[in-house]
Amino acid sequence: MPVTTRFAPSPTGLLHLGHAHAALAAWSAARGAGRRFLLRIEDIDGTRCRPEFTAAILEDLGWLGLDWDGEVRMQSQHMAEYRAALDRLAARGLLYPCFCTRAEIAREVAAAGAAPHGPDGPPYPGTCRRLAPAVRAARVAAGEPHALRLDMAAALALAPAHLSFEEAGAGRIHCDPAPFGDVVLARKEVPASYHLCVTHDDALQGVTLVTRGVDLQPATHLHRLLQALLGWPEPRYAHHRLLTDDTGRRLAKRDGAPSLRALREAGRSPAELRALAGFADP
Repeated sequence: MPVTTRFAPSPTGLLHLGHAHAALAAWSAARGAGRRFLLRIEDIDGTRCRPEFTAAILEDLGWLGLDWDGEVRMQSQHMAEYRAALDRLAARGLLYPCFCTRAEIAREVAAAGAAPHGPDGPPYPGTCRRLAPAVRAARVAAGEPHALRLDMAAALALAPAHLSFEEAGAGRIHCDPAPFGDVVLARKEVPASYHLCVTHDDALQGVTLVTRGVDLQPATHLHRLLQALLGWPEPRYAHHRLLTDDTGRRLAKRDGAPSLRALREAGRSPAELRALAGFADP
């Protein structure tokens, strides 16, 4: 089967070895089959993403020896496409406006006691789902800030009964997106969520194999639901291990993982960093 993979970092900081591992996993899967490798920049969060980090990503990947096919897709340039996908869900009665602040949600969850946690934290308690349509419309018309949430119960009622995905090396895995609850698909500061944008772009760009960290495997359950609701094709998935430091802690920007730029400036060669990332040259 033709293989198209992608690497889709967010420009919120410099790349580290964990990113190099993810990029090399996708690049190797495509190039090993003589097929396409795409680069996408997930810069929808204008409050955290910076153009200088985008430039650094391109520089670091090129220095590592990675090449990609076609133009780099910048998500921030395609907000109208994501809006159209949201409109399609809204037309089917699958979205509703949520006016709750994070503090209000936290108080309601705390008052409910020991609520189960979903992949993105405690599921939303459904406060605004219970608002009358006229009340929702009046608050939106008044310009009250709000997010757009997926009505999970309504979505599951329309989805195939036996939703699943194909995991490399594991076969078919049954999907259970319900633990996400009424997940946010858009909010004022980020007009379209990661979950919506990534599934839209994978479909649009013809990605057939999604390679990403095992920490994102739970999100696949939700992504398959969105694909089914919007009629998008189903790719295969390969969730790889996460690189860790000497203490066993996952490499992360927020924990100060050494950047590729710092390692390069310290004298490390591309071949050395590829080996450290788990992809030694033959």
